[in-house]
Amino acid sequence: MPRLRSELWVAALVRRLNSAGDFCVVSRRGDRDAGQIWIEIDHLDGTCTLLAPAPSNPEATGREFVCRVAASPPADIQQRLALEVDYDPDFWVVSIETRKPDLGLNIVEF
Repeated sequence: MPRLRSELWVAALVRRLNSAGDFCVVSRRGDRDAGQIWIEIDHLDGTCTLLAPAPSNPEATGREFVCRVAASPPADIQQRLALEVDYDPDFWVVSIETRKPDLGLNIVEF
């Protein structure tokens, strides 16, 4: 089954979270069709979490994410994203400010 274009998926996420009362913006635009999507979550307590795309899973019904950096200072998140730019400049970053523990994203553990 083909995956929804990155641009459309991000637009839907931003609209859904903003409608739910969270603050959500696109911090970095990537490839419109197949750019990886990274999610930066500011917990509004001085810590941030970074979610990255999970490895491909043929059984997945939607996009899945893994936690790359959990509840860390914002500088740690920016440092990790700077490394990603060198590896893959076509990725997206969605920034969210929320106190909610669950954003309705598929987060998997390895």
